[in-house]
Amino acid sequence: MLASSIVLNESDLVFPGIRGLWCKYSEFKDHFMSIKRGIFLFFLVLTLLSPCLFLSVSCATAVKNYKAAATATVQDDNAASETGVIDNTLPTLKSILELRAHLEKQLKEKKKLLKYASSQSEKNQLQRDIQRINQQLTESREDFDRIAAGIDISSFQDKKEKKFDWKEEIISLVRPALDEMKRVTAKVRQKSELNMEIERVGKLLPIARDAVKNITMLISETNDRTLKRALQKELKRWNNTVTQLENQYKIAKMQLEQLESEEKSLIEASRSSVAHFFKTRGLYLILSVLVFVGIIIFWVAVYRLIVKVVPGYREEHISLKLRIFDLTVRIIAAVMAICGIFVVLYLAQDWMLLSLAIVVMLGVAWTARLAIPRMWNQVRLMLNIGPVREGERVVIDGIPWLVKKINVYSDFYNPELGVTLRFSIDKLLAMASRPFEHYERWFPCRKGDWVILSDGTRGKVISQTHEMVDLVMRGGARKSYRTADFLSLNPLNLSSNFRIKVPFGISYDLQEHATSLIPQALSEYIEEKVQEEGYAEHLKNLRVEFKEAGASSLDLVVIADFDGEMAPLYNRLKRAVQRWCVEACTINNWDIPFPQLTVHKA
Repeated sequence: MLASSIVLNESDLVFPGIRGLWCKYSEFKDHFMSIKRGIFLFFLVLTLLSPCLFLSVSCATAVKNYKAAATATVQDDNAASETGVIDNTLPTLKSILELRAHLEKQLKEKKKLLKYASSQSEKNQLQRDIQRINQQLTESREDFDRIAAGIDISSFQDKKEKKFDWKEEIISLVRPALDEMKRVTAKVRQKSELNMEIERVGKLLPIARDAVKNITMLISETNDRTLKRALQKELKRWNNTVTQLENQYKIAKMQLEQLESEEKSLIEASRSSVAHFFKTRGLYLILSVLVFVGIIIFWVAVYRLIVKVVPGYREEHISLKLRIFDLTVRIIAAVMAICGIFVVLYLAQDWMLLSLAIVVMLGVAWTARLAIPRMWNQVRLMLNIGPVREGERVVIDGIPWLVKKINVYSDFYNPELGVTLRFSIDKLLAMASRPFEHYERWFPCRKGDWVILSDGTRGKVISQTHEMVDLVMRGGARKSYRTADFLSLNPLNLSSNFRIKVPFGISYDLQEHATSLIPQALSEYIEEKVQEEGYAEHLKNLRVEFKEAGASSLDLVVIADFDGEMAPLYNRLKRAVQRWCVEACTINNWDIPFPQLTVHKA
């Protein structure tokens, strides 16, 4: 590579255009490789789609074959009767011609009567009759043409373009389901209508009989011939009414008894209904669900295979191209699974289930239109270009979390707590992450650290999660805090290094050496005691400094730094430093003052 680059540079000195040709060759090579990858992905997706289509078509073909086998006998009977149908064509055509001749004769008579009609109501009635006869003539001509030609001639006829009405389109989709519901409930509705008819006629019949009785009594009481003839005519009309109501009552009763005799027991009816359902519509529904589940399982297996084969999925954070490919695979899987249902129902020719499926999908689409902005934000998150991104830091309830993976269910991890949280992608819409530096802490302490809280509690962390933190104190007592309360107490972590500051006072009589000799002597004595008691290897630093001139004493401060291994002995070390200071004062005859009050007299 070095030699070739040297030659190229020397050539550039002689032929400056070679660099441009080399750059164009590199661009062409990169473009060719991207096209090659695109073709590979296209054929990969096409190969993956083929089994799904094969599964849908196979199940639908099985349903179709089942229906064909179930109706084989009917088809044989129909085939046997085809010859008879052909033989009946000519007599049918002759009867249509006779009907047309009869209708044309009626039409002439009606038009003749219309010329001599005197009243407007009579004219209107005749015009309606003429319109009806013309409609019948048109239908008879169409029937003659269709039967004579033996084909559907509707495609050769000029049709008026209908105005699109979405309400009518939706009703046409729902109509098969409504018709099926009407068919299922036909007997129940008929029985209910018969009961209502019996009840109505049962109420009217006594009233009509009373009318007959009253009119008969009036006829027997009157001697006026004119009035008697009128009453007899009225009596005849009411007798006809009674007879008609009695006939209606008997017919309704007979139909109701016939329906009740045809009804099976509840168990038999349920058993036969269930058996019929699973032989026809239930079978199609089960096959549709199986195709849906099978396509989903197939795509899940394919997706896992892709994850294992493609090297980019093994990286800590997936690239944008793979994320787009990942989202595309999910969308294709969902679309193929839904299309599988429609393919099975379409080939099975079950229009009721197909119309219901279309209505459900339209309802889902109509509902989803309101969620398009939300879905777009979720897509941005899955593509890792949203407000929350993988490998960044997000704070939830006061605790920082590392965004490990963003998907339909996203993983958040805290290295110090050792806890992984799983959130649905909806929760991420209200969050925002940020990049972080390596020195940023994820929690104030770890399991096994010693901490001091602002309420004075000192203990060792034995358990910590995003919910609770448990401490064990010296002596074995345990104390638990909610994590939010624990953080609010500003824990001081002693397990790395810590410092002890012990103030100590001497009398003003030692003022001459309080800032020089005494701090040095005290520091040397404390170092000896630290060595004697075995704390020397854990002592990082020791200083004795003059602090201030107090009201009754000259105050010194002992500053001792220890490593984290001495954290359990924090209070013991503070007491030891106090003890060593007292011993040093005793050995060197340094007075330890106490608070004094001076009273001045006038």
